[in-house]
Amino acid sequence: MKKIVASKHQKRYLIRGFIDGVLSSLGVVIGASTAIGATAGSNNTAASAIIIAAGIGGGVANGLSNILGASVGEKLVKELELSEIEKAMLKSGGELRGTAVDQKLNEKLWSSAIYDGVATFIGSIIPVLPFIIGSLFLITDMISLYASIIISLLLFFILGVYIGRIAKEQVIISGLKLVAFGVVTVIITTLIRTIL
Repeated sequence: MKKIVASKHQKRYLIRGFIDGVLSSLGVVIGASTAIGATAGSNNTAASAIIIAAGIGGGVANGLSNILGASVGEKLVKELELSEIEKAMLKSGGELRGTAVDQKLNEKLWSSAIYDGVATFIGSIIPVLPFIIGSLFLITDMISLYASIIISLLLFFILGVYIGRIAKEQVIISGLKLVAFGVVTVIITTLIRTIL
């Protein structure tokens, strides 16, 4: 069985997509929970269904958007790289289309886009999971919401530590930086409902 190992380029899109998915879905989950009026004692399966549908629907849309965005962005970079290579080879332009170089850049383009979109979707499921589990085991919406926030922040810390180790930074500080972005998301999305 062939072992699949992500390249440095693909790891960038995995991390970027995962962070995007968790943050955006966390915002959707908090926004939907506060709009519906999740409270400490409520266990409204209809409310949970709305929150789950909003989180997963947002994750699917965000994942597809990231596939499109990454593929378009990478296509632009690919075309610029091909032009630079052709210029360096004193070619007139377009002569590298269909070559091994072009094929390699196309593989990079599509793998980047797919890694980004899939990681975004997977990340978007994380804040929704407590509501799925909560609806199965009659856990209140508010506990599911708190669990969603805590799990998301914990994953940000772990991911930040991982990034800190690779970047040879202080791992605790690196973890806390990502947690800070999660906390800002929680505060802003909670305030939006308060303001409205």
